[in-house]
Amino acid sequence: MSDTTNQSNDTPQGENGRQGQKGPIIPKSPSEALRPERVPEPPKRSKKARGQVVLFLNFIMTMAVLVCVVAVIGFYYATSTYRNPGPLQTNTNFIIRNGAGLAEIATNLERNAIISDARIFRYLTATHLSAGESLKAGEYEIKARASMSDIMELLKSGKSILYSVSFPEGLTVRQMFNRMLEDKVLEGDLPAALPAEGSLRPDTYKFSRGTKRSEIIQQMAAAQQKIVDQIWDKRDASLPLRSKEEFVTLASIVEKETGVADERAHVASVFLNRLGKGMRLQSDPTIIYGLFGGDGKPADRPIYQSDLKRDTPYNTYVIKGLPPTPIANPGKDALEAVANPWKTQDLYFVADGTGGHVFAATLEEHNANVKRWRKLEADKGSDPNIAVDGQPEEQPADDGAAVAPPKKKKIN
Repeated sequence: MSDTTNQSNDTPQGENGRQGQKGPIIPKSPSEALRPERVPEPPKRSKKARGQVVLFLNFIMTMAVLVCVVAVIGFYYATSTYRNPGPLQTNTNFIIRNGAGLAEIATNLERNAIISDARIFRYLTATHLSAGESLKAGEYEIKARASMSDIMELLKSGKSILYSVSFPEGLTVRQMFNRMLEDKVLEGDLPAALPAEGSLRPDTYKFSRGTKRSEIIQQMAAAQQKIVDQIWDKRDASLPLRSKEEFVTLASIVEKETGVADERAHVASVFLNRLGKGMRLQSDPTIIYGLFGGDGKPADRPIYQSDLKRDTPYNTYVIKGLPPTPIANPGKDALEAVANPWKTQDLYFVADGTGGHVFAATLEEHNANVKRWRKLEADKGSDPNIAVDGQPEEQPADDGAAVAPPKKKKIN
């Protein structure tokens, strides 16, 4: 091979990366030989193309900034409106129906001028409700100038306006039903069939608007059953009562006989003593229930002597033992008085003229007490034809002697 050929093959790559370039060989130092060679730059875009990209990117960035600014301003406005005092000028009541959703509630709040913007209330309230939470049905008192946040907390709490209906001890089921019908806040119909007498607990029941009458009845029945079971389980084991039904029946008679709390257990002991001896109870309230049932005696209708002989299943001047059902709904105190009565030998009681009663263990004592009571009534000018609560004092005790009455009292 010629020298020319060898020279050609040995020609080094030049600085511009071109091989085979002919020319003189320029010697390099080791550091220059190791230095990376310059890479050719890519072809440059035209000024026009670069301008379009920059404009597009600038537009995107500007819009993003504007969106962020608007979002921040909107969020600040919404949160401020949500927490600032509202437009309501005076306290007002607001009702949420059962099943109402957040959108409906918000719309109704705005329609009633309680809030200024239903959308803000709806969307921000949704962020405050955890899974499963909701605004609760009921009637609420919204304070003047209440903020949306305050309203949300109130509606979420369920602290609605509570109404109440009261049933005093000794009312019959029908009288309780009449009270429920008179209440204009309660809703719904009453059962067509009356619950058993004595099965509803007398008490004050609180409820919110929208509560049905049937719900109150269910509460009353459950409460009475619970208290009867509890007291019956703790009764005196020596009671001559065979069942809870008899227990409630006697308690209803005690309830109607006296309104003096500390006398109930004493009155109960008299009736239990008479039951133990096979004597008639001779209780006026049983006459009234036999004549008028659950409607009660008219206020202007006295009990006549002839009423004592009326043959009804409830007249304990005629029947022996207890009547077939309770004559009213007894309260807790009357139930406890029968379950744990006083331990006495008394068989009689009569009014003492001061609102209480005087008790006696013998007919002789009782006759003297009745005479004093009759004199008090005569001094008041009472009609002698009106029956007193009890038989004449001369009637023998072993033939169903009188349990003379409390002083004349209204028994409805």
